[in-house]
Formats: sequence, structure tokens, C-alpha cells
Amino acid sequence: MPPPKGKNHNPSGLGRAIINKKVKDARRQQESGLYTTDVDSTTRLQSITQERDLDEFLSTATLAGTQFTAERRNVKIINAPTGTQQNPYLLTEEEEQKTLQKHEELKQQLRVPRRPPWIKTMTTAQLDRQEKDAFLDWRRGLAHLQERDGLLLTPFERNIEVWRQLWRVLERSHLVIQIVDARNPLRFRCADLETYINDVEGPEGEAGTGPGKRKSLLLINKADLLTAKQRQVWADYFDAQGVQYAFFSAMNATALQEARKNALAAEQAQLDVEERATGEIEEQSEEEEEQESEEERYLFSLNEEDTEDGRDPRARVLSVLELEDLFVRAAPDLSGECSMILVNPPPSKLVVGLVGYPNVGKSSTINSLIGEKKVSVSSTPGKTKHFQTIQLSPSLVLCDCPGLVFPQFATTRADLVCDGVLPIDQLREHTGPTALVVKRIPQEVLEATYGLSIKPRSIEEGGDGKITAENFLVAYAIGRGFTRSGQGNPDEARAARHILKDYVTAKLLYCHAPPGISDDEFNEETRRIALQRAEGKKLAPTTRVVKNADTYLASQVSTQTSTVQGSGYRTQRLDQDFFDSNSNSAMAPRPFVRGGQAFTRSKLYPHQNAVADDGSLVTGRRARIAAVMASAGALHSCGGSSYVITDGTVSGIHCKIYAYEPFADSL
Repeated sequence: MPPPKGKNHNPSGLGRAIINKKVKDARRQQESGLYTTDVDSTTRLQSITQERDLDEFLSTATLAGTQFTAERRNVKIINAPTGTQQNPYLLTEEEEQKTLQKHEELKQQLRVPRRPPWIKTMTTAQLDRQEKDAFLDWRRGLAHLQERDGLLLTPFERNIEVWRQLWRVLERSHLVIQIVDARNPLRFRCADLETYINDVEGPEGEAGTGPGKRKSLLLINKADLLTAKQRQVWADYFDAQGVQYAFFSAMNATALQEARKNALAAEQAQLDVEERATGEIEEQSEEEEEQESEEERYLFSLNEEDTEDGRDPRARVLSVLELEDLFVRAAPDLSGECSMILVNPPPSKLVVGLVGYPNVGKSSTINSLIGEKKVSVSSTPGKTKHFQTIQLSPSLVLCDCPGLVFPQFATTRADLVCDGVLPIDQLREHTGPTALVVKRIPQEVLEATYGLSIKPRSIEEGGDGKITAENFLVAYAIGRGFTRSGQGNPDEARAARHILKDYVTAKLLYCHAPPGISDDEFNEETRRIALQRAEGKKLAPTTRVVKNADTYLASQVSTQTSTVQGSGYRTQRLDQDFFDSNSNSAMAPRPFVRGGQAFTRSKLYPHQNAVADDGSLVTGRRARIAAVMASAGALHSCGGSSYVITDGTVSGIHCKIYAYEPFADSL
């Protein structure tokens, strides 16, 4: 029985109340012209990097404030070529070279969306319309660049609200830190952003207050994944480009801080048990801090001080304290002529903004700087939605910007997946990114890392003897037991997601080289280290079928087998059947049991009788008898024994001679 309705019961329900509240807020905004709470606050700051054609068309129409009508019967059919062996999601070497050359010619046309000039006397509606118009013109320019030259751009951010977060961070900051991934710095570095940082005027970006108030710094995070020689090569490149840079590793800094905390907690517990004096505890803590500073310097220079590259100060991975000092030295003078504040008193706190692509480690860098977790960290791109300010010290404030995918040229979408720009869990096409992984990581490294035995497609089977993405995925899926429902075939899509995540997290390490340097030469030492770490790893199973099953395939060919290089499974199986002494095949040269009788080898044809069971040639009397048998008779088999039927004349009488094989020498 439902409860009785009270005096204050609302018959319209909660849904009607929410609708009425939205209508009132919209009417108040229209009448006053002031900003209010957005009607759909849950999706306002949602990052949008990929859109279907229809979604992009509708969002553009909404942004422009224009209505469009549909046009029917305007269909265009595009025929794609089929039958090619090249992966359709990747480019050939020739196409890639042409594309990179075109990127170099048109790189000046890629720009970051600027906030249009504004003054404080502008109304809210005027400012909003001006920003949307400028943003729409920027998107039109990029679309024209794609259509005119047929180039592929990164799936850049298409939500103006996310770009407004960047504008606010740049206007608040005195020093802007652009964080990039050390494995591919040029992919994550936006050169036009550095130009835009210098163009922002005044403390709030107001027009007429003068540009050149801010400075920028390129922070190469995850530098622990590079060797000292690789860092020196990148240092030479950025010095030639005139870029201010620094190497840092947020993961190493965080791990060192955790080790310190654990050590201090353990020692503190031991001291509490022993009940030592307060003065002794303070003296020991001071000694521990000195030891920890020495330990930090040792960890970052481990195995690198003895080399010439490791002694280069430009390639050194900075500690947390050194990075904070660099922020202060690289920032503009707040009390001098370049002060961003045009009114007195000058600012008392240095604001450092951090921007960059998703998943390059902005939040991890902040957590390592403050020594404890203050910003949520996730491997999914776009975790941070709003810009955040963190008080690092009484004189230093950090400002974290949401991850932004800046517009840049790209060869394929597979590159963006491997770089961690696009989320792997939402991936629908896995052959292209996996093919890049197979192309970049050698076969021996893949086999050693995962304990696999990858079988390439042989030349006789239409391959080239090199492993492909399909070979790798099938071997990985079988070794891990990933199967699809139904017939139990290997689940290649699931295997691809695991492999790509290992690539993004640097379990499969590959570092891009600066322009003009070979990638193979650049990663030679990295591959050697990967093989050393994987020594002695247990091999994964090559099949889930038991040995006694009809569909079982042997994992390895016998050591006595003499195979041709690049041969397929059929050729190897044929050679194994011939050379294996325990084989029950008709090709075997040794006796085996067939149908309860000993069977050595087939002797159906005359030339087979000229060779003994051990493969040696028959000579002398046996050879002459074999020749007579080959010319006059045929070899038959009966009851497991062989005999010869020969037509001849004995003492003038024509007869047939039956000679069994054991008595052939008596003829």
C-alpha cells in the first residue's frame, strides 16, 4: 500500500522541478546577459578529439549559431583499392618520405587558437561571440589545410571550453612549462605554443598591455627511459634550435620519495621502541637527510658517471630541488621592467603553468614536486578536466592545465595510438598500431620479452620470412590463452590491447631519434639492455592443444632436420619425417611397424630396389639381380613379405619364377 500523500506533496515530481529550474536559469541569463551555471555542466568540459562527419557538422553549426537544411540525393561513392599486401592503415616508405617533406613545408600554417583581443569594457555576450567567431575561423583554416593538401592532422581538441582553460592558464602564469615525453619529444612539442606564450599581453591578456611578459621552458619528462648518450643527442638538437630545456623523471623522483618515507618510518618505529632521547633523534635525522641527498645524486648518475656522455651537465636528469631552482632562474623578473603587473605592488608569488598533451606526466610531475599526491593520475588521456592551482611554497604556485591535443601533422593514426595520444581501450582498429610495434621492435626482443616463439610466414606460403602483426598477435594470444567465443580462435584484438599498453608504458621500449639520425642506431643500446633483462625467461606455450590430439603441431623441429632457410611448416615437417629415426612415416629410412608387421620402406618401383634399407647403393651380385628384376618383373607384397615375379625359361620350359626377398641372393 503506497504511503499517504502529505500536505506538501508535489504531484509534478522531481523531474518537473528540474525542468522548471533550467527554464528559469535560461530566462535569467537572457535578460541579464550574465553568465550562469551551464545547463549541461557534465559535458561542457568534455574533451573532444575525434568526431564523426555528422557530429562535426552539427557542432560546427552550433558554434556558428547557424541553421542548415539537409540536401537529399547527394551521394558520392568512393571505391577503395583492394588486393594490396600493404597495410591500408600505414604508409609505404616512399609515401612517408613525401608526407614528411610536405609537413616541413607547411608547418608554419599550424597555429594554436588564440584568444581574440579584449578590453574590460566589453560585455559578456560580446566577448563570448568574439571568442566563438575566432575559434570557428581557426577550425575553418585547419579544415581548408586538410582538404587542399590532403594532409592528416592529429585529432586536435574541438571543444572551445577546453581551450578556454588553456587561455586562463597562460594569462595567470609567469613561466609556462611545456611537458613532453622523452621517447618522442617532437611529437608532443608544439612550437607555435611557444610563440603564443610570448604574444599574450599583460597580466590578464587584456589588449594594449604589451606582449613579451612570459617565458617558456621545455621539460622532457620520463628521461629515465633514455640513455646518457641519447639525452646528449637530444641536447645537441635543442641547443641548435635555441630551445630552453631540461630533463626530468617524475617516476624516479616519486619512487625516491616513497623510499625515503618508508625508511624514515621504519627508523622512527625502531627509535620509539628503544626510547631514545629527543636530542639524539634530532641529530640522527639531520645525518639521515645528508645521506639521502647523497643517495639521490648517486641514483640519478648510476652507471653513467664513468662515461663521457654521463658527465655532460646538459644531459643530466634533474632532481626535484634542482627543478624548483630552475623554475626560479628561468622565470621573468617580477620586480623589474618586464613585470607582468603594471600596478604596484609587484606580485609576491611566481605562478608556473604546466601544459602539454594528455598522458605525458603533468600530474605526476606536480605530485613529485610537492612530495605527496595532490592531483589525480590516470593512464587514460584527458583525466584532468579543469585547471588547478597548487601552493608549492610561499613564493611558488603551480597551475595545472587539462591535457590538450594540439593540432599537428601526423602520418597515420597508428602513430598517435603508439604515442599514447589516443586511448587504447576505445581503439577499433588494431592492425596498424601493432604493425608499427613489430616494425620498430626486433623479433628477438619481442620473443625474449614475452617468452614467445613467433613463426613468420615463409616464402613458399606467400610471405617474406619476416614476422607480421598477425604472426605476433596469434603467438601472444595462444601463449596467454586469449580466445574468442565460438570455435576458440585466438583473440587478436584483446592481445593487441595488451601489447599496445605495454608499448605505451615502456615495457616495449622504443625511442625516436632527432631528425637526421637513424632510429636503429639510436636504439641499439636500448635493445641490448632489453635482451639482457629478458635472459632466462620461461617460454610461453605455442599451442593449447594436447600432444595426443589430431590437431597438435610440434613446437620445434628436430635438431637432426636439415631445413632450408625461410621454409614453411610443410617443408620442415617433410624434412623431419625423413630424418627422424622414430618417425612412423613412409619417408623414414628405418623399419617401423605397420599393421602388425615390420615395414622398412616402400619398394613398389624398380629403382627403389637398387638402394639398401640404410640408404647405401647395392653393388655386385645384388646389383645384377636388381637390374634383372627392374627389367623383367615387378615387386609385390604379400603378408608383409616381398617377392618378385619373373617370366623366364628354365631347361627349355617357360615358367614364372617367384623369388622372395630374403632369398633374392640365391637367384
